[in-house]
Amino acid sequence: MTKELPSLEGPVCALPKSHKDRIVIGHGSGGKMTADLIRDIFYPPLSNPALLAGNDAGVVQLADGSMLAISTDAHVVSPLFFPGGDIGKLAICGTVNDVAMVGAKPLYLTASFILEEGLELSILESVVQSMKSSAEEAGVEIISGDTKVVAHGEADGLYISTTGVGELNPGLKIGGAEAKPGDLVIISGTIGEHGIAVLEARGELGFESNLESDTAPLNHLVAAMLTASKNIHVLRDPTRGGVATALNEISRQSGVGIILEEDSLPILPAVAAACEMLGFDPLYIANEGKLLAIVSQEDVENVLAVMRKTRYGENAAVIGVVEGSPQGRVLLKTVLGSTRIVDVLAGEMLPRIC
Repeated sequence: MTKELPSLEGPVCALPKSHKDRIVIGHGSGGKMTADLIRDIFYPPLSNPALLAGNDAGVVQLADGSMLAISTDAHVVSPLFFPGGDIGKLAICGTVNDVAMVGAKPLYLTASFILEEGLELSILESVVQSMKSSAEEAGVEIISGDTKVVAHGEADGLYISTTGVGELNPGLKIGGAEAKPGDLVIISGTIGEHGIAVLEARGELGFESNLESDTAPLNHLVAAMLTASKNIHVLRDPTRGGVATALNEISRQSGVGIILEEDSLPILPAVAAACEMLGFDPLYIANEGKLLAIVSQEDVENVLAVMRKTRYGENAAVIGVVEGSPQGRVLLKTVLGSTRIVDVLAGEMLPRIC
């Protein structure tokens, strides 16, 4: 599968101009600029083992030996409502999924709301009802919250921040640094729907696709997967920056190479058409209801069988393999037989999609 790979020495591609003095929109991409911001600004003063692990949730051990997974997220999607979801559903699912991606069982959430002066109460009521429905589906409770109001023009209607807390089995170790050569890479379903659905909702797509966002809570899917295998090494939801950026993060955390097969990538025709028309790569489009799993080869069929029996894993597929080299790189074997580098998203492609 990975024989005769090309040499990766020398320059790869030009990067956009760096911004060292001010925040720009690309710092929110989830790609290289976001990673640089976290590394240079947040890590030095806030450094601790849970934070530096670089996973979707921080894992801490309490005095009694129990383990907690904690994650926090801010949601600034525009528009507030889009096909298949809204900012409320996104807030619940995004945080539930981050907690689940370390193998934890999400239990409780908190939510804070920044409301813009002039926001219609009917909109807020719809968002809160959506949060309620999504929390019920995930089996979590919202136990605390906060509300602030800012002047008209300062919040684009509504922003939501959520924090999730989950319980983790002390014997479970799932994280971005756990991928091992020989493991296989699984995606839980088709990719790119969320980013394209949001773009269409803005009226920027140029045609109607009838696509819906894949926004969904994945904690029940993860729980099912964990019953099938004790050799799930990595879980990650490919949100901002898409599959490409998530796999690059994992490859660097684990010090491995990841080789993808282009003809194995599950992409809906409408997503492929939109990306081709707009010059986007589906691998970099955000998802909000998909997960990547890196699993030992001997357990892959068991995991796939369980996933395909669930609502959000019925289209699960193997899309690649983990190799010992090239370390920190993701490669794609194309349908034409060539191999190309899949690098981290350098700038911003679709702003404010999550």
